[in-house]
Amino acid sequence: MREIIYSDFQNKGSRFLGFLIPRKLFEITLKDLKNSHSKAVHFVYAYRFVQSNQICERFSDDGEPRGSAGMPVLNVLRGEDLADVAMVVVRYFGGVLLGVGGLVRAYGKSALLCVESGKKKEAIIPFEFCKSIFLECPYPLLGRVEYLAKKLSVTLEKEEFLEKSIRLRIFGSLKNVDTFLSEYEQDLKFRS
Repeated sequence: MREIIYSDFQNKGSRFLGFLIPRKLFEITLKDLKNSHSKAVHFVYAYRFVQSNQICERFSDDGEPRGSAGMPVLNVLRGEDLADVAMVVVRYFGGVLLGVGGLVRAYGKSALLCVESGKKKEAIIPFEFCKSIFLECPYPLLGRVEYLAKKLSVTLEKEEFLEKSIRLRIFGSLKNVDTFLSEYEQDLKFRS
């Protein structure tokens, strides 16, 4: 994700402004939002990022009842398999208490509106863990391996040409690389 996605809606007089942003811009964007929306009451946020091959998550209800604001926003990010993104929802209080259920729905809707807008703009790419492997492929199987790589949308790079085989680097989503390996091993057994 490279750009900030924005949403705006009202619920019983309260105004909810949603901002879906790249995680690396979170700190500065939150600071800017607090400066530019100084009359807003709450700055709820959630973010997800990858660290050491694990997804880490954080959220803040920023004074709303516990679990009624930041968690619904985080759940939208989880449900959409987004990582390395942050979501900030700025709330202007409209004078009517929404209750915990109303807050959960309102903050969740704000996050969903941003995600839907980002999808329409093709600015959002769902997160997938990737994998890179090396393997030595006998020359007679190279055509089949290239076909499998294309079929499964994995990248195939020819690293080194050896006497009876070629050393390949295979890169792609974890699921696709595992499927590639399974089919490749079946081909090897079949040809043996």
